[in-house]
Amino acid sequence: MMTKTRRRGAELEEAILRAAADELAESGYAGLTIERVAQRAGTNKNAIYRRWPHRAALGVAAYRNLAADRLRPPDTGSLRDDALALLRAVNCGLSSPAARVLRGLLAGVGDDPDLLGRLHEQAAEGAASAWLAVVDRAVERGEARPVKGRVATVALDLLRHEYLTRGLTTVDDAVIVELVDEVFLPLVRRQP
Repeated sequence: MMTKTRRRGAELEEAILRAAADELAESGYAGLTIERVAQRAGTNKNAIYRRWPHRAALGVAAYRNLAADRLRPPDTGSLRDDALALLRAVNCGLSSPAARVLRGLLAGVGDDPDLLGRLHEQAAEGAASAWLAVVDRAVERGEARPVKGRVATVALDLLRHEYLTRGLTTVDDAVIVELVDEVFLPLVRRQP
């Protein structure tokens, strides 16, 4: 008779985060409970609470886990191509698991003020850090001048603005090209 070994560490965390993402995609943030995630992951609530103190932390961690692969900084050797690739990755489609989870979290913001703060932190850590890596590499290649703050992330911020003000979940690719070619590159490129 084969006995099931107890999962620990990264394996258990991955199972919990997948279960939380599935719950968010199916039930939204309102339906996310630690008990249901524990049941779905085949663990107990204490194993979850030791890692994430409340459901806002768990929900954002589940989203971060899904979005991580999508937000790796590209390295094509060209600032324009890297910027386009990263913005296109951020501009995930309606059917993306990460997009479904993010919509579930955003719907819960009104009921959980801590969730909004955690989502803001995630946005700063996720896409912004990948974006800054792209800019830093372009500076090292001599393709861009050193920039910081809003100038460095203006295209990413404007893409988010499109989502928020227009109620979109994806934007047309022409908008992405316009943000890069007409706003971002003129601000950051080295002048001859």
